[in-house]
Amino acid sequence: MRNNKILKNTLALYTRQIIIILISLYTVRVVLNALGIENYGIYSVVAGFVALLAFLPGTMASATQRFFSFAIGQKNDLSLKQTFSVNWLMYAGIALLAFIILQTIGLWFVTEHLKIPDDKYEAAVILYQMVAISFVFSIFSSPFIAIVIAHEDMHLFALISVVDAILKLTAALLLNHIQGDVLELYGQFLLLTAAITTSIYIFICLKRYTECQFKKIYWNKVLLKEILGFTGWTLMGQLSTVFRNQAVTVIINQLFNPATVAARTIALTVSSQVMVFSSNLNTGLYPPIIKSYAAGQKEDMLSLISNGSKLTFFLMWVFALPMILEMNTILNIWLKTPPPEALLFTQLALVESLILSISLPIATAARAPGKMKLYELSLGSIQILIFVFSWLVLKLGYSASSVFVVAIVANLSMFQVRLIIVNRLIDLPLAPYYKVVLIPVMLVILLSALPSMATHYLLPDGLLSTAIVIVVSMASATTSMYFIGLDKNWRIKVKQVFVNRLLKFGKKK
Repeated sequence: MRNNKILKNTLALYTRQIIIILISLYTVRVVLNALGIENYGIYSVVAGFVALLAFLPGTMASATQRFFSFAIGQKNDLSLKQTFSVNWLMYAGIALLAFIILQTIGLWFVTEHLKIPDDKYEAAVILYQMVAISFVFSIFSSPFIAIVIAHEDMHLFALISVVDAILKLTAALLLNHIQGDVLELYGQFLLLTAAITTSIYIFICLKRYTECQFKKIYWNKVLLKEILGFTGWTLMGQLSTVFRNQAVTVIINQLFNPATVAARTIALTVSSQVMVFSSNLNTGLYPPIIKSYAAGQKEDMLSLISNGSKLTFFLMWVFALPMILEMNTILNIWLKTPPPEALLFTQLALVESLILSISLPIATAARAPGKMKLYELSLGSIQILIFVFSWLVLKLGYSASSVFVVAIVANLSMFQVRLIIVNRLIDLPLAPYYKVVLIPVMLVILLSALPSMATHYLLPDGLLSTAIVIVVSMASATTSMYFIGLDKNWRIKVKQVFVNRLLKFGKKK
């Protein structure tokens, strides 16, 4: 039953992601046409300043979700109510603090240090205010998103996310039909979208989940201390990752030409978009892993970790394999004239993301006991070392691609470090994990890569050849995953979920 729900949630999140990507790509095109190049540049730099903190709401929601899932797993209604009360008060305080910082330090930086044309200055400031308040809304909505995910209602999360994307597209389309300064209007539309989305989350949570109420505050000082500690260490880990990526980009900017920087940005963008498909499955795995730990169901938890590691890798491998082989054609179609180093950079970035994908359920398991200090300090230190070694190899005269090689080696090390720490935290047996996870993964890579590479190198260059390689690689990856990668029980579950979906689709027709 649990495996069925995980697969259904993954399917809902996959559908959500595909729809959002399509809507978002079209929205960018509409916004660019409506604003014009100059206004779009101003919007990008103003909104981009706030976007530096974009990881904050998601990271906080992920951290908070652990405590909701833990209380649900223990079937402790009082703990669940206390978790909600403590969280919404904490997030309200954080939202207020963020608002003060954005209206003081942030506003000072925008008005004094960003290069904005004089005739656009007032509109840019208003735009910044709207984007800043929208960001505050995103912080306040974080605990409610965490509750929806903790209850494993991924269909609601997916639906609201799609509604949010549609509202942003609608805002972009309205710019051509309403008179006024387009920058100010777009900022107001974005704020309205954020307010509507937050209101939907709050309304659904208040109606659907009994722990969500504002009539009575269930205060727990000890719980507040635990949540702050857990969230603080989690944020530190995320900050180390953000710092590493930005610092390495700055080094490349200083030592190489702008085209090399652009190539790195393209590579990171592509790999992050492909990584989302693995992250979607991990989002579905997060609550049941935490709940199993809280309920003392160790065998279920270990099974979820092992099978989850394989599945998160497989779901990314299906897309990464054809992209690695046909990246040259993909980049030329997408960008027409991509930077010369974009091909190699993107291929290496995908390899790094593949290593990270298999680690996602292990990272979730590390959060189950709530003791994050050792985990985040260890991995955060390795992230800093990636920056240090990247700087060293570049100073020694190696090419810019060497920073990706350093990251790949470091991620292999982090994978082993994660396993050792999780073994210490929840007694994850390492030898069975290697046998159940790594051997099937290596077999799938071998059995799917060989025919795909053969097809790629035997066929002449051309769009038809690219299409054939993509079909062959995805088919070989999917087939080997199903028959070699998954055990008998998971094959049955996957088959049941997809057959049921097809039957439902057939009935609707």
